[in-house]
Amino acid sequence: MVELGSGQFTYEVAEGWGILPDGWGFKEVAAVGADDKGNVYAFNRGEHPMIVFDKEGNFLRSWGEGVFPRAHGITMGPDDTIFCTDDGDHTVRQCTLDGKILMTLGISGQPSPFMSGNPFHRCTHLAIDPQSGDFYVSDGYGNARVHKYSPDGKLLFSWGESGTDPGQFNIVHNICTDKDGWVYVADRENHRVQVFSSDGKYETQWMNMARPCGLYIDPQDELVYVGELGVAIGPNSQALGVGPRVSIYGTDGVLKARLGNEPEGEEPGRFIAPHGICIDPDRNIYVGEVSWTHTGSGLTPPREIRSLQKLVKKG
Repeated sequence: MVELGSGQFTYEVAEGWGILPDGWGFKEVAAVGADDKGNVYAFNRGEHPMIVFDKEGNFLRSWGEGVFPRAHGITMGPDDTIFCTDDGDHTVRQCTLDGKILMTLGISGQPSPFMSGNPFHRCTHLAIDPQSGDFYVSDGYGNARVHKYSPDGKLLFSWGESGTDPGQFNIVHNICTDKDGWVYVADRENHRVQVFSSDGKYETQWMNMARPCGLYIDPQDELVYVGELGVAIGPNSQALGVGPRVSIYGTDGVLKARLGNEPEGEEPGRFIAPHGICIDPDRNIYVGEVSWTHTGSGLTPPREIRSLQKLVKKG
């Protein structure tokens, strides 16, 4: 048994969680979500883009085949829906939990001009305002913007530009809201999370991160879960204290815990490339890792390596 963390933030690694049908693979899991029944949705870059498990890790179903060329982010929506962000297709699709498409934002396969500020050029994630039902789309690869929409998909306004100053972005990689409607943005290559009001006004920033990728807020406990990709330079990949890891903060920006803060590895309790993160109703953590892009594709010979982990909360 491998445990991570300490005190109230102690987790047991559920090694090998998630049973795939024979001959199936993830390639890599870009994002992960959980519904109110504890079912887990693994949005991946393999042949079956959305793979659904029950809370014990048993396979339930798959969907999205032929629809999503490059999975990137998912967000559980209202009324048993799920928002799927595809950066390779430049679209966000709202779907039912069994894959029926209800709404599409963006034009499939047609990006906006590079750094034009118009939606979308490789959009990355979506967050929902719990008070108004408005939602925000982070538009991070080829743009440096956040777009705000009404619940029916009307663009209200956008903010952000390329740069390193407050309110500027260098890969807007993920986005979340808390119970009061504050907007948290994972500004990945600036190694920070920025916080904004619902009208796009910069409020504060959290520093001392190692390329934050995954972002999830638990409104009940007011905790922010951050999946950090770690170092970008190969020679430093075996250094301590620079990720890959999972960090847990309060919504006030105070660090509560860091999990797996060791060099990249396939051993239980280590991470390779945390990219998407969520918790289930029991406060267990699920981490999707882009392990193929980060490591597996460069091995000799290339091979798929672990890309989905479950950390079971203790106590």
